[in-house]
Order: sequence, then C-alpha cells, then structure tokens
Amino acid sequence: MFSIFEILQTFILQAHEGNLRTSTYPKEWSHLQMKVSFGQGILARVPWIALFAPEMQVSQGFYPVYLFFRASNQLILSYGISETAEYQSSWPTEVSEHNPTIREFLPDDVPRYGDSFVFKTYTPQVEGQEVTFVLNDSGQVTTSEAIERDLEEITNFYKRIVANEMKDEKSEISQSLFYMEKQLEDFIIHNWEQTELAERYELIVEQGELVSQQYQTDIGRIDILAKDRETQSHVVIELKKNQTSDDTVGQLARYMGWVKKKFDDNGVKGIIIAGRFDEKLEYAISMVPDTEVFLYKVDFTLQAHR
Repeated sequence: MFSIFEILQTFILQAHEGNLRTSTYPKEWSHLQMKVSFGQGILARVPWIALFAPEMQVSQGFYPVYLFFRASNQLILSYGISETAEYQSSWPTEVSEHNPTIREFLPDDVPRYGDSFVFKTYTPQVEGQEVTFVLNDSGQVTTSEAIERDLEEITNFYKRIVANEMKDEKSEISQSLFYMEKQLEDFIIHNWEQTELAERYELIVEQGELVSQQYQTDIGRIDILAKDRETQSHVVIELKKNQTSDDTVGQLARYMGWVKKKFDDNGVKGIIIAGRFDEKLEYAISMVPDTEVFLYKVDFTLQAHR
C-alpha cells in the first residue's frame, strides 16, 4: 500500500470481509502516527484509521480520523475527538462553528464518535476487489489525487494546531511532553547500552567517573557528550526540550563549535533527540553538517510481579 487511496481501498474491502488484522498497515503517515482498528474479537460497527501526533493517544486526544459507518456505508474524514478520556485541548472553535458533528450528519446511525466533526464524506462503492469513492458533496466519483488533497488539508491544519499548543507552556500537550523530556536524559544515560545510540557511540568516563551527562563547558552544559566508538571523535547530544527548533539547532551548533575548538576535533558530530517531528527542525539541521535527529517514543508495558 503506497498511497492513502490504496490504503482506503484495502480498508473498505477488509471491513466488508470482517478481517480484523492491522499488521500490514503503515505505522506512520505524513510524520504522524497511524493506527487502524476493525474492532477486537468481532468486527466493529465503525472501523477507523486515525492519524495523531506523538504527544497524544487515540484514547485521549484529538486528531484526523477516517470513520467507516458500515450500516449506512459512509466513510467520514473527520476532526476526531477521543471518547475514552477527556482531553484538555481540542479543535479550535472555527471547526465547531463551520462543521456539523457526525451525530448531526448521521442522526439515525451513530453508534459511536458522534461528537467528532465532519470534514469530508464519501460513499464507497465496491465491485469485486475494486473500490471507488463518491464524494457526497458533488455526487461524483472522486479521484485518488482529490482524496490525497483532502487528507493533506486536514493533517496540515492539525499540525499547525498541535504546534501552537506546544508553544503554550500551560497546555496539556506541552506539560506532558516537557515532563517526559525531563526524565529522558536520565533514562538514556542509565540505559545507554540498550539504546540505538550505543551501537555507534560510547559514554565518556574519566578517572573512573562518568562525565558525559551535563558536560560542563565555558558556554553552558551539554546534555550528553559521547564519543564515536570507531573514530573517537566527539558527539554532542542535545534533547529538544520545551524550546523552538531554531533554538535547539543553534544551541547544538554552538556546542559543536566549542568541542571542535577545545578538543581540536574536526570530526565532531551532533545529535538532536526530539519527541515529535518538526519540519522546521528538518530544514534547520540540513544546514548543519554531521547532524542527525532521533525521535523517542514512550512504550508502556506491564509485567507480573513475582
């Protein structure tokens, strides 16, 4: 599956067949996480495809989502709102003022997700293994390009909303991400050998003491200073905390310059560890040689106590 059009075709066919497997679907789309569900145990009345920022969860947040109401054969690309847990932030008022809720659009068939808002609606038409989509606004079969544009429009809008939320230090998104980032540095240090970083880099130990964390310089503290296992050149690692991409890249470049001069290290590298994708960050690091970005993900598991 290479396009959202092909993904939606497969999604509709699978919803008709009753197959609940989701392992073949992408995990990311347009730098957002993708999650697909057909239900648990039995086919759900409303299978869905959600696209959400790393700071959120399907069970707690707001995000673009395709909802397929099987009984009325309606595929709705919506401004989704989680039902499981209330979230402090949501779509701006311009969405609620200009778009009907799903409950208003489908008054007779809303088993779930009625409070989400309608963006685009389609009627899937299935003939054998072929699926086409009639755009309800026009009554015409829509093209794959139009479906791509629809999704791009709502996801770009979503990214702007999330970015604005991140700038507000009091917002739930900002607070939760900032809390995780405060713990992340210690976690990386204590679990270094289990991280992907350890494959190429090693922490610095001097006179029996680890000095990599919060490495003191004349211009501030480097979050983590490591070395390349092969070349022994230094690696400046900065965590993108509650600051702009420009500030993070500028800070990294400044520390890299300090290391280059202080240790006469022309091979110094830079790494930024961030919790979410940022297009500004991608453009900024493209102008700083020998720099890369790692994205971290929080994974919670349960283990029986014995």
